[in-house]
Amino acid sequence: MTTNENVTVTTTATATATATATRTLGAAGPSVFPLGLGCMGMSALYGEADRAESLATIHAALDAGVTLLDTGDFYGMGHNELLINEALRTAPAAAREQALTSVKFGALRTVEGGFTGYDGRPEAVKNFLAYSLQRLGRDHIDIYRIARVDPDVPIEETVGAIAEAVEAGHVRHIGLSEVGADTLRRAAAVAPIADLQIEYSLISRGIEDEILPTARELGIGITAYGVLSRGLISGHFARDRALAPGDFRGMSPRFQGDNLDRNLDLVDALRKVADSKGVSVAQTAIAWVLSRGEDIVPLVGARRRDRLAEALGAMEITLSKADLAAVEEAVPAGAAAGERYPAAQMAHLDSEH
Repeated sequence: MTTNENVTVTTTATATATATATRTLGAAGPSVFPLGLGCMGMSALYGEADRAESLATIHAALDAGVTLLDTGDFYGMGHNELLINEALRTAPAAAREQALTSVKFGALRTVEGGFTGYDGRPEAVKNFLAYSLQRLGRDHIDIYRIARVDPDVPIEETVGAIAEAVEAGHVRHIGLSEVGADTLRRAAAVAPIADLQIEYSLISRGIEDEILPTARELGIGITAYGVLSRGLISGHFARDRALAPGDFRGMSPRFQGDNLDRNLDLVDALRKVADSKGVSVAQTAIAWVLSRGEDIVPLVGARRRDRLAEALGAMEITLSKADLAAVEEAVPAGAAAGERYPAAQMAHLDSEH
């Protein structure tokens, strides 16, 4: 093992993800398939989705061995949880039994779809949880986490309320989302934390400085979302692509004007590395995240079976020391143009303060 930029990564002979391995979320968290399925895009924020294809994609993921299904109670204002409910009800019993649900809560929405803040009060935690259990059709949630820290409620109170739900059997494990190192420590002092869900990709590496080392010190796993930066570094996003109505990437700084051109230049450089190995750009980007440590589980936001199959193929890729060096030369840390969220949303990220 060696340390590069405060991050411990595997660089013995190769950095490889094996299809038969599992990864454990935290010192006392669940063992899961090395890739999780992020289901948000099946209900919200990327424009209209195909319901039948979404259900088929979840079934295909379960059939491939994927165990972790990630959602939020505010994705489509409950639509995503109901979709997962339907997918699990119509899946084979064995697949249904192996599925683990990871749910974010706390976001406050308007009828028009806007976001007005976050509620982490203990009584709100109990309320959100009751509705999620009903929509999911399950008697427990495997990992439960507030989507963003409520600035008006100490994290200790929010985590304490989830810990009570664990004691009651309604939740199995406690997670966190987009929190900084200090908040991570405060939360872990209240109850065991299985994992931190946070954006981590070739062009979003901010966690490497302080957050990831702190998580490792505390025995907390990482579920990495945005591993393809919302499709930006998937190799499938064209410079002249017209985004569908309701696709929030239309407001994302990294998809705007010169920023988009500069970021797609990075993708072009990464494509040369991928081509040299005979794999896709997306597979290379996912394999890089997989290589960062056995305590990291990438969440892939596939909405279609073909994209899911491509993502699963990343697990068969071996990145040698030379490959890893070539990837990082193509996409150096800090090279992305633009913030990962619009300014108003960045203000809600405890991880950025």
